[in-house]
Amino acid sequence: MNESRQGNRTLAEIAFRAGGIAVLLFSFLAAWLLMDFQAFRGNPLPLPEQGLDLDVEPGTPLRAIARRLAEEGVLEHPYYLVVLARYLGLDSRIQAGEYHLQGDMTPEQLLQQLSSGKVVQYALTLVEGQTFREMMQRVVEHPHLLHTLEDASGPAVMAAIGYPGLHPEGRFLPETYHFPAGTTDRSFLRRAYRAMEDFLDRAWAQRDPDLPLKTPYEALILASIVEKETGLAGERPRIAGVFVRRLRRGMRLQSDPTIIYGLGERYDGDIRFRDLRTDTPYNTYTRNGLPPTPIAMPGKAAILAVLHPADGEALYFVGRGDGSHVFSRTLAEHNRAVDRYQRRRK
Repeated sequence: MNESRQGNRTLAEIAFRAGGIAVLLFSFLAAWLLMDFQAFRGNPLPLPEQGLDLDVEPGTPLRAIARRLAEEGVLEHPYYLVVLARYLGLDSRIQAGEYHLQGDMTPEQLLQQLSSGKVVQYALTLVEGQTFREMMQRVVEHPHLLHTLEDASGPAVMAAIGYPGLHPEGRFLPETYHFPAGTTDRSFLRRAYRAMEDFLDRAWAQRDPDLPLKTPYEALILASIVEKETGLAGERPRIAGVFVRRLRRGMRLQSDPTIIYGLGERYDGDIRFRDLRTDTPYNTYTRNGLPPTPIAMPGKAAILAVLHPADGEALYFVGRGDGSHVFSRTLAEHNRAVDRYQRRRK
């Protein structure tokens, strides 16, 4: 009996010591894991020098993203990223999109970026003075827009973006737009249309008094002519002033760019005398007032120039050939300038 009791005490002691050792080992392991996890959380990821592009499809679980990063050599312990996301409450907030990871990014910063939706942005610049057709060519060719339009004609585009029946020329604000990959062409065009509408409305509300323009659309039309006539940015208000004074006096605008627009594909690079006399809705040599629509996309500066034209007496201008113009008060002065800068050069 004594031997049996002594054996039971020995086994109990062994079990107790083994349990103590197990607890100690578990404590050491837990402490090591915690230290390793904290080091993972605070240390920069080993991203390539050029950075890493990460495309997250809609519905992709964080585990799959972590595995992808492990395959790329960025994560040694992908499960740590999942645990960290749960700890930060970001595991269910990951957003789809195309991300570019670069620099000394920590795992926590990575999760913040994935949950904030700070995706790669692409750019497309709409250029002042380009026509609707030229603008659409740039839209159609952009590789990161999602092309949904089957017809790039003016009527089809305006109907597709929710403005059927409106003429498209000049309706889109020329500037640089940024957007994530997968943005549809319709969304992009709708955004550029509304940007023009908003800017034009604000600018019209602050226009100079007594302009010979009845509506914001008339201002847009005249601004498109100023845009096409201007070679030097600083001359926009002076050129606008000439056209405003001509409208006030009932004089024809006599703008060559309107003739070119009216000729369309018939224009071969030269304006001939017969073109000046060929009547089209856009020929401001044969018709009074403004043409029926803009002839290009005017930029903000051209619109502001029309709504705040420079004072003066000039009614004519002619190009020097270097982008600048000579402004004249009388027809006689203008003809002398034409002789000097145009006819003799020809």
